[in-house]
Amino acid sequence: MELYDIAIGARVKHPSLGTGVVYEIDPRTFHIFFKDHGEQPISRSFEGLQVIAPGVEVEPEPLDLDHVRDALREVLEEMQTPQRPVEMARRYEGGILEIKPRDAALKSKEVPIGDFFHKIVMMRDRFRVLEQKINAHAGLSDQDKVELQQYITRCYGSLTTFNILFEDKEDQFVGQKGEG
Repeated sequence: MELYDIAIGARVKHPSLGTGVVYEIDPRTFHIFFKDHGEQPISRSFEGLQVIAPGVEVEPEPLDLDHVRDALREVLEEMQTPQRPVEMARRYEGGILEIKPRDAALKSKEVPIGDFFHKIVMMRDRFRVLEQKINAHAGLSDQDKVELQQYITRCYGSLTTFNILFEDKEDQFVGQKGEG
């Protein structure tokens, strides 16, 4: 049996790892569980793998638009919420941010600090998602990734003014550290 016939559940023999069962397949790798060596990725180009017994071809479920929409909603909701609760400093709870124009004849604007804080946290979380997307992007060179990462770090540095609103120091913005 040829390697291109390998399916999930196939029993295979590796020259040094012994007998195993294929549990996942991706474009470059067979993921195989070996009794004595546990889970091991084996390159699809490896020529020493022998098929002992065929696996079962699993037909993918038809793509249902409602399931796709539900999955997309879940992902978007997950991206909108912080990984753990971010607390505002207690001294500002219930407070109001007042923005006064220089001209006293003009009306000032009041914003509940809790609302303002929520916007700051959401912006911080979106920067974190952006960082992850940049780091995982296959089309960017390492140099491009570093350059974009430096811009994000500078943005964090610009937002350190708002660190007084965070209860926990670990939630605060951190910009580029000064060199001493």
